[in-house]
Amino acid sequence: MAPKRVCIVGAGAAGLPSIRHALLYGFDVVCYEAQGDIGGLWRYKPEETDASSVMKSTVINSSKEMTAYSDFPPPPTAANFMHNTHMCEYLVSYSNHFGLDKHIKLNHKVLNIARHEDYDKTGRWTVIVKDFKSDVETTEVFDGVLLCTGHHTKPYWPEPWKRQNEFKGKIMHAHSYKDYRGNDDKVVAVVGIGNSGGDIAVELSKVAKQVYLVTRSGTWVFNRVADFGRPIDAFLNSRFYGGLMKGIPPAIMEKAMQDQLNKRFDHALFGLKPKHGVFSAHPTINDELPNRIASGTVRVKPQIESFTDNGLRFVDGTAVENVDTVIVSTGYSIEFPFLENGNLMKVRDNELDAYQFIYPSILEHSTLGFIGLIQPYGSIMPIAEMQSRVFCDVLSGASKLPSKAERAEHIKATREHMKQRYSVSRRHTIQVDYLPYMDELSALISCQPPAWHSFLLSDPKLAFAAAFAPYTSYFYRLRGPHAWSGAREAILGVEDRIVQATDANAQGSCFNALKSQAVQELVMYSVFLVLLIAALIH
Repeated sequence: MAPKRVCIVGAGAAGLPSIRHALLYGFDVVCYEAQGDIGGLWRYKPEETDASSVMKSTVINSSKEMTAYSDFPPPPTAANFMHNTHMCEYLVSYSNHFGLDKHIKLNHKVLNIARHEDYDKTGRWTVIVKDFKSDVETTEVFDGVLLCTGHHTKPYWPEPWKRQNEFKGKIMHAHSYKDYRGNDDKVVAVVGIGNSGGDIAVELSKVAKQVYLVTRSGTWVFNRVADFGRPIDAFLNSRFYGGLMKGIPPAIMEKAMQDQLNKRFDHALFGLKPKHGVFSAHPTINDELPNRIASGTVRVKPQIESFTDNGLRFVDGTAVENVDTVIVSTGYSIEFPFLENGNLMKVRDNELDAYQFIYPSILEHSTLGFIGLIQPYGSIMPIAEMQSRVFCDVLSGASKLPSKAERAEHIKATREHMKQRYSVSRRHTIQVDYLPYMDELSALISCQPPAWHSFLLSDPKLAFAAAFAPYTSYFYRLRGPHAWSGAREAILGVEDRIVQATDANAQGSCFNALKSQAVQELVMYSVFLVLLIAALIH
């Protein structure tokens, strides 16, 4: 029997692991990439383009170990929070190491994907592709399609503000922002305080005359690094911390986290304290913003009431004049113009009607999937990889999804959970927590890691790491389909690679660092228990 033909759209951070795992399952793989090189949004594009691109100065928000693919640890000397150029180097190295390049067709844009005439029986898809170099369109038929183009393509513009058309300055979307050039000694207003808005405001504050950061609801701001300079996600994504989140009443966890964040700077005093809780919205990661606000180079403003011909008026009655540029950082819209000419899936308010954010509920066959179309608390790359593993395992016939009715119920329950947990926003429709989501996906294909206590006697070092170390993607290659023999070594090398990022000569620190972290976490757990008892008494 001929191998199944699989089409992968996009050769970025979601597309590359999709190629890798499709090949592991023996599929005949073709990846179409519209740009002239791989890397997706991580490859900086200085020119204006419809394609997504990081800013020239962008640094990853998740640490290298929590970002890495499950069988490709980052170099020990790579920075814990890599610049986008180094992130691109990692992706290129991954592609070269596993020989993915030969399956990628660059400068090939997918124009349309439609159910084949025999779809009802076979689940096959017809894909129309244009080769930009030859200007030739071709039509291919595939057994499976993985869409790996993400959700940072179509900028979302809010409804126009009052008198916006009278404004004589420049209005642009953050999607078009590349770097600080052209803003020297200008007055700039940045609207929106997500990660992009915060980064733009900080960068411009170093060259602009004044930057105003406009936020409707405020935000909780996290550092990339926690105590002793360790990556904060290395702490937040441990099994121990996950146990705390489950075992301690939410109100106490919320109070403790707010207190911790306010120790760095008082969010209310800096005009950023939101009405929502820490766990009720996607966090903003920014190491410099408090200092820029403290220096006055960034001034926080509330919601815009209206524009003037040369400035802005705000809902608190204040106003600013002589504004040169307004940068709107309000996120993106999810849409699929290339799926049956935009008619297959209609998305309203960014709500994705798909099981596990992978499988569209409208389809009868599980032969088309979204990979990386998600907003995680944590790194998206290992999650995209796990999604591709699930898709390939199901397509191969090795595992089966729940019934259509069960999938529909899961979608409904997930949507209801998000509405209860998160503040109402277009950005909270595809939100997941890293560990619970990875566990749920891995269970579908029987590659969920064993519980830490199951090898407490046989392999105490690994058990200790499973309990207290950053729960990296390597854990999900210990067993199951295509288990990786190097997973244990990669897991136990995490701490060394973290410290070698800033001290190349550091050696043998893994177990000691883990023990130190474990002691800190146990102390924190004890403090939480004391707070809980005190709360119950009063």
